[in-house]
Amino acid sequence: MAKRRPVPLKNRKAIRKPVLEKPIYFDFQFLFLVLFLVALGLVMVYSTSSYTADLKTGKPYYYLLRQSIFGVAGIAAMLLCSRIDYHIWKRFSKIIIFGTIILLAIVLLIGKSTNGSTRWIQIGPLQFQPSELAKIAIILFTAHFATIKAARIGDFRILVNVAVLPMFATALIAVENLSTAIICAAITFMILFVTSPKIKQFALLGIGVVLIMGIFLLVASYRMQRIKVWLHPEKYDDGYQTLQALYAIGSGGIFGKGLGQSIQKLGFIPESHNDMIFSVVCEELGLFGAACVIALFALLIWRCVIIAMSAPDLYGALIVVGVITHLSVQVLVNIAVVTNSIPPTGVPLPFISYGGTALFCLLVEMGLVLSVASRIRIPKEY
Repeated sequence: MAKRRPVPLKNRKAIRKPVLEKPIYFDFQFLFLVLFLVALGLVMVYSTSSYTADLKTGKPYYYLLRQSIFGVAGIAAMLLCSRIDYHIWKRFSKIIIFGTIILLAIVLLIGKSTNGSTRWIQIGPLQFQPSELAKIAIILFTAHFATIKAARIGDFRILVNVAVLPMFATALIAVENLSTAIICAAITFMILFVTSPKIKQFALLGIGVVLIMGIFLLVASYRMQRIKVWLHPEKYDDGYQTLQALYAIGSGGIFGKGLGQSIQKLGFIPESHNDMIFSVVCEELGLFGAACVIALFALLIWRCVIIAMSAPDLYGALIVVGVITHLSVQVLVNIAVVTNSIPPTGVPLPFISYGGTALFCLLVEMGLVLSVASRIRIPKEY
């Protein structure tokens, strides 16, 4: 029997090649937004702190130099994290959150107090806030164990099992820093909400969180006092900072007084380079400048949403969801406090406010997002 001769290539029917994958890429748009916000933050830190720094230390660049050191270190850490496969953090997520819980307990025992709050650990000339590290720990741990339990997380007992360690860390933070605890609780809640197909259990979880937060409000009388100050800032001495921030916002007009021309930062707004820095942004850059800053955050968050939707697996998507929640809630709370839309609380504006630990840890989170983004493969047909 004669063998069948192969059909010449030129006579064969054209066959569509299989879908191939584009090489791994680096998300330069996301990186540009992050670096631009860091640069803007350094400019605003110098603008808001130079007068105070000159009075206290005789060096107008004092706060700028300190923030720049943490900024450079944070950018280096961000780029390093972006080159590390984010799956490796699964191995260390338990160690990281247990280590963070220990640090949070140390803060309560022997932490350093500043302005009546005990939130820092001092090691020689260096001090840092473990609550900022807790945000990263909660993101990595919750994303990991939500991924492992994804098939059974509809069971309320499994949901509580995943949430117990993050919520314990959140409770330790809430003792001295309720605002940061709310952000950590929101991170945990949103990661679990995205993973779980059931909504009723989140109503129960939400009620539990609200009750716990209510207890913390009742236990500390100064927190209830803040609600009174929020409603009538003109009647209380504690409302002075809020009123000065509102004066700054109102005097900025549409295009502002010009960079460095703020009057309220000259001792009228206490620690204007910290939580109330957005009011000086409004005064110096006006409504237009404030809208541009908000637009930058919106673009960054939107870019995170795109990365989360395109993530190669659930674990990567949940990491980015945690970062999105952190960014969006913190920006919203800070701006709401500055504009007196909610009771006053100490939450810095991401990338903009002065704070080395906050900036460094936030840039590490950006590195995690870049790590997820760099492993997205875009299908391409030939």
